Amino acid sequence: MSERIAVPLSKSYLLLNHGPTVLVSSAHGEKRNVMAAAWNMALDFDPPKVAVVIDKSTLTRELVEASGEFVLNVPAREQAALTLAVGSESGRGIDKILKVGAATTAASRVGAPLIDGCLAWLECRVIPEPHIQKAYDLFLGEVLAAWADPAVFSNGRWHFPDDARRSIHYISGGSFFATGDEFTA
Repeated sequence: MSERIAVPLSKSYLLLNHGPTVLVSSAHGEKRNVMAAAWNMALDFDPPKVAVVIDKSTLTRELVEASGEFVLNVPAREQAALTLAVGSESGRGIDKILKVGAATTAASRVGAPLIDGCLAWLECRVIPEPHIQKAYDLFLGEVLAAWADPAVFSNGRWHFPDDARRSIHYISGGSFFATGDEFTA
């Protein structure tokens, strides 16, 4: 299990505002799944909201629509191969989480699992917007709980201790960028 500290909901946007690729975990009944999503963002402060694109053909979409919940997990560079794997294969007919060897922990507010080893986690409840979900595959979520690994995020700031524990940003064709060094202008 990854170490976690609670992030105040009013500061949860800081976990996404640098544009990382996320892992969207979902569950309903006995099924669970995880997929990668590069198209996501923080959306509002009070209550905190997020947006994420979940294609209509995915098992994740089916589970999110059935449960009304999801988790945005922010993976580390050392999880890039896992991120690519869960973004490249369907979970239909297999337990993709088990197949890729991802350990999970129960979330505090939703049924979707937290993916261990990530840098941050946002537990979300779907804000129903049927038109944008159908037309654009865009889901809005209210953040119910937010967590971060204190080794990389504390006091409202990212501080990456080494290259393996930086967040990642998907480009295409299996390539990523890792978050770089912070600087002040």
